[in-house]
Amino acid sequence: MSLKITIDPEAATAPYEQLRGQIAEEARAGRLPVHYKLPTVRGLAEELGLAANTVAKAYRALEEDGVIETRGRHGTYIAAGDARAREVAAAAAAFVERARRLGLDRAGALAAVEEALRAAYGDTPA
Repeated sequence: MSLKITIDPEAATAPYEQLRGQIAEEARAGRLPVHYKLPTVRGLAEELGLAANTVAKAYRALEEDGVIETRGRHGTYIAAGDARAREVAAAAAAFVERARRLGLDRAGALAAVEEALRAAYGDTPA
């Protein structure tokens, strides 16, 4: 099994986000199994023709999302557990924090979420 990443330099999406998204999707789909060892930052940067800081930024975002875990000098691995559930929970928590800072009450925050869901999925609330 090997990591197959393609970076499109012409894409509107930043290279670090392309990298983050592809690794996250590969992990979610099970094509990168739990405990799969990822290449080093420098090694992957060299392989993809990216700056090491770009790969490091993607790895930091993946670690924050719970998709990967870094074990110091031992390397970086696909994390155990449901990364998608952790990522959604983190996004929800960030939304709630922001909504509260903006002064929305619970009903206002929920209405905003329902409107976003209708826009994205085209359905009506349950």
